[in-house]
Amino acid sequence: MEYLDNLNKEQKEAVMHVDGPCLVVAGAGSGKTKVLTTRIAYLIDKGIYSSHILAITFTNKAAKEMKERVGKLVDDSYAFVGTFHSFGLRIIKENYEKLGLSKNFTIMDSDDVLTIIKKTMKELEIDPKEISPSYVRNRISFIKNEMLSENEITKYFLSDVEKKAASIYFAYEKTLKKNNVIDFDDLLKLPVELFIKNKDILDLYQEKYRYILVDEYQDTNEVQYKLIKLLAGKYRNIFVVGDQNQAIYGFRQANYKNILNFEKDYQDAKVIVLNQNYRSTTTILNVANSVIKNNIERKEVNLYSELGEGVKVKYLRSNDGLQEANIVINEIKNLLESGYQKKDIAIFYRTNAQSRIYEEALLKNNLAYKVVGSFYFYKRKEIKDLISYLKLIANHDDDISLERVINEPKRGIGLKTILNLYEVSRKENISLFEAIKSGKELEFKNMILELTESSLNLSLTELIDLVLEKSGMKDAISKEHTLEADIRLENLMEFRSITENYQNITGSVNLQDFLDEVSLIADVTEHREEDDEITLMTFHSAKGLEFKVVFMVGMEEGIMPHINSFDEKNGIEEERRLCYVGITRAKERLYITNAKLRMLYGKDMLNPPSRFIGEIDPKYLESNVVEEKKIAKNEFYNEKDEEYKSGDIVTHLTYGRGVVIASEDRFVSVAFNKRFGIKKFLKNYKGLKKGK
Repeated sequence: MEYLDNLNKEQKEAVMHVDGPCLVVAGAGSGKTKVLTTRIAYLIDKGIYSSHILAITFTNKAAKEMKERVGKLVDDSYAFVGTFHSFGLRIIKENYEKLGLSKNFTIMDSDDVLTIIKKTMKELEIDPKEISPSYVRNRISFIKNEMLSENEITKYFLSDVEKKAASIYFAYEKTLKKNNVIDFDDLLKLPVELFIKNKDILDLYQEKYRYILVDEYQDTNEVQYKLIKLLAGKYRNIFVVGDQNQAIYGFRQANYKNILNFEKDYQDAKVIVLNQNYRSTTTILNVANSVIKNNIERKEVNLYSELGEGVKVKYLRSNDGLQEANIVINEIKNLLESGYQKKDIAIFYRTNAQSRIYEEALLKNNLAYKVVGSFYFYKRKEIKDLISYLKLIANHDDDISLERVINEPKRGIGLKTILNLYEVSRKENISLFEAIKSGKELEFKNMILELTESSLNLSLTELIDLVLEKSGMKDAISKEHTLEADIRLENLMEFRSITENYQNITGSVNLQDFLDEVSLIADVTEHREEDDEITLMTFHSAKGLEFKVVFMVGMEEGIMPHINSFDEKNGIEEERRLCYVGITRAKERLYITNAKLRMLYGKDMLNPPSRFIGEIDPKYLESNVVEEKKIAKNEFYNEKDEEYKSGDIVTHLTYGRGVVIASEDRFVSVAFNKRFGIKKFLKNYKGLKKGK
């Protein structure tokens, strides 16, 4: 067992734990995958049949890596190494009759699910304008992952919208059963129901899988938790690895308390902490530790490294968002000159809409990049739709743009109608727009004509707002109530920043000139894969990755932590874990940046620096923030020739109501909050005191 020689003391202890429950609290970069795969090899070498071993993870990529590593350690392994869903599918295939399915059952993807939901809504005479099919899909997924009973659904789904969603769910389930199909969520729900209702079948699987290993246990939801608990109920040889400090998927119903409660579920559990990090410098880890220690609900994991102290973390504050992007680009150029490659560098942001300004800056500086987990800004569907509307307003003869948006959002204009228009267009040698004479398409034509007339007297940003309203795009996306819909809406609002910047720089409000400018940028963003590229991604997408250099941009209150977290239970703690994940992706260098003034969603935002920066010990930071004289809390604050006292309630373009804040040891600043009351905002903003 030479592979044991490559483990540290704690890793070896975890690997050599054979029988009984074991919780491995694996800090970021501490080698958890190595522990999992080595333990599988160790169990096999100790004489345990590999077919008795079940190793479950969350992604196909992680499962593939684990299989490859196990294959290098042992010659033959029949252990099941796969995702929760692939394991669930195996159980369903082996017990389809008990579940009321035929052998040839099929699995629907999310688009298929949406089609059935729309069909069901039509049968129930529920208008999609009242309740979005995407929202219903989201609610159905929630019901299944939380394993809610019919009584629980009736008890908790109380609003009119939720009651309609529940009625659609019950009809949807009947349709699935009738058609011998299951959805993705059933891959977990059905095995749990099978085990609960059939103790003999559960006993068979408990005998088969006597040793269970679970990766990323902090990310398990209710149905995954129940599945594992049922399987481990007999032999209790459950070995889970995770880090509550990296639990960032609450919006997917993941319950980080599963890992916190492991010792309650298995009171004789052995707990092993892996806190030696093999990825980052000591300074980066000290920064991570100093931030995460402010969370109340967590397991104590103080990461340390033997890779050396490293350089200080750079904290760079800019006057505005454009200057912030330019500072980041200049730092990247310096890094490239010093020997780093583009693939060593990543830029993390909290929301997808923030990528746009960095994409443009990188393009202007001819620096290759890739966007992970999202389309390039100008290639996103909602942005292409909006630009097509603008093109059609500027040029009624643009048949390509007309065809793209005539039924976007849905207006009941089908392919047959469009083909008829093409036929008229061809015969009479006129544009599609001119060919429109009647029906729903005439309503669309009149809307475009009205928008064209309005465009003559509006600024570009005002025109964007009017297009989003009159076209129905904004309303349609808003009704979906899903994370994906929120992202699309943010992107549309961010397009307003492009028009604002264009107007400010050129002084022009000419629509055609603006479209020419956008076309040049959008054409350049036609991406081609290269081996050496800078990576752009959200903090959520960064989980499980590592880079020599990381830039965490937009680190401001309202952005990171996100404004939505201010009034959510445990919202700030999850945002802090997200920040911790970002910090611990960096191997050698970490940059934290923000701006005093930022244009986002077409509006100027004046946000205080992120509270997470204030939690970092200054001795680990190298900052460009100039030391200024301290201001007493009742001194005046001058903004736009108006004087405010600390504690005064003021108004602002972006966030509406706000309060002037100052304390003995802080500079006067203005905090704005449009969603919640000022008192609630101040309560959530640690370290700031309201004045008189």
